[in-house]
Amino acid sequence: MESDGERPGDDLTDTEVEALHEVELGVEWLRRAHGGLVAFHHNTGHAMEHLAEAEQLLRESGHVDLADEIRDDHLPRGVVDEDRWSYDVLSSFEREFMADVSGLADRTRADLADGRHHVAERRQEREWKREADPE
Repeated sequence: MESDGERPGDDLTDTEVEALHEVELGVEWLRRAHGGLVAFHHNTGHAMEHLAEAEQLLRESGHVDLADEIRDDHLPRGVVDEDRWSYDVLSSFEREFMADVSGLADRTRADLADGRHHVAERRQEREWKREADPE
């Protein structure tokens, strides 16, 4: 006999399972977006390090105007609206949007599935196992 833990989602309608699954997928895609923002932040930092090195080299080789432009216009500039740096964009995403959607996912799981994760996948797993080993 299967326990409720082995028969997840039997108490939910197909529409509820699908809705819960879509919320979970949304969070998973936001996690991927978060990874992209981390990469964006790191890539931006590396680019700025190269520009800082270029500033030094240009200054040493007598190209003071170009070195000054890098120092005055590009290095202190943010990546969004000229004022927001990549770490700020990443932090805002984590603290605000990602946290809000993750909270929604937690509430949806709590309201629909007693906090259970991956109900749709567990249903699919059970179905495939049943088809593979008919009794």
